[in-house]
Amino acid sequence: MSQKFWLTATFALGLGFNVAAEPVNLIFAGDIMLDDGPGRFIGEGGDPLLPFSAILKEADYRIGNLECPIANNGVQLDNKIYNFRAKPRVLPVLQGRFDALSLANNHSGDYGREAFLETMIHLDQAGINYFGGGRNLAEAHKPLWIDRKGLKIAVLAYNEYKPRSFEAGADHPGVAWSEDTQVIADIRAAKAAGADLVIPFMHWGWEKEGKPTERQKLLARKMIDEGVAAVVGSHPHVTQGAEIYKGKPIIYSLGNFVFDGFDYAAGKRGWLLRLKLDKSGVIFWDTLVAQMDDNGTPLPVSGTFTPCGRGGDETVSECQNP
Repeated sequence: MSQKFWLTATFALGLGFNVAAEPVNLIFAGDIMLDDGPGRFIGEGGDPLLPFSAILKEADYRIGNLECPIANNGVQLDNKIYNFRAKPRVLPVLQGRFDALSLANNHSGDYGREAFLETMIHLDQAGINYFGGGRNLAEAHKPLWIDRKGLKIAVLAYNEYKPRSFEAGADHPGVAWSEDTQVIADIRAAKAAGADLVIPFMHWGWEKEGKPTERQKLLARKMIDEGVAAVVGSHPHVTQGAEIYKGKPIIYSLGNFVFDGFDYAAGKRGWLLRLKLDKSGVIFWDTLVAQMDDNGTPLPVSGTFTPCGRGGDETVSECQNP
């Protein structure tokens, strides 16, 4: 906390005022794929997260979607068009930039359970939390707990894009699958366990589609009806806009963050989401453009206008990127 905040708080307490805790600043990034172009760039000594390093550093906690296993082992699945696997040498790039990574996506199982288990070991050793996947069903559905500045936040992650065969089971590893009744049960369990705020991080929607499906809209609203503070999504490889429901933001897809190989403009432009939170929920939120180059490195783009808003708003606003 800043000296200015402490002085203000001390003065107010002295006058008998109730002082709210300092807000928590949370960042969500979309799909982070560290194989192929980004992987080669890192292998040559490059750093695809460097252009956003200062912005990431400003947040109290940073979350992204890890769109690939990180492993040396495993066998490539033969029933998929695209299979990704990053080398463990990419881990130093993530350290200090991301506090936690979601495993709830359709590429975590690209090289089977062996590579998936190895990924979790590498993340543990690197000091990076993971959620939305685990060694069994219970672990995969366990929330990411963030305890900052007196605020307790539970973040849940789910995949609902094929193949469902990599869903975690009672006694085998995998990802958390988005089944409505289970999602609602997890939200209620997190609140019962003491979460001040719950935020679902969804891997959903159709690829290349710039608008959410009715399925996404219905589930997002159902989760807000259960009391979540915001809904955040990824997967379609494009951004999908945002809307407000009951004063709470839904950012349907952040698109890509670190990713190469796209031959259409929308696949090369994603958003970084910033949330300012207190116990009432979202105070303010905005999105920053991440424009990917040929290596899949995201670059900030100043002057552009992207969705933003304040808690309790009825409609989405647009803010100019710094």
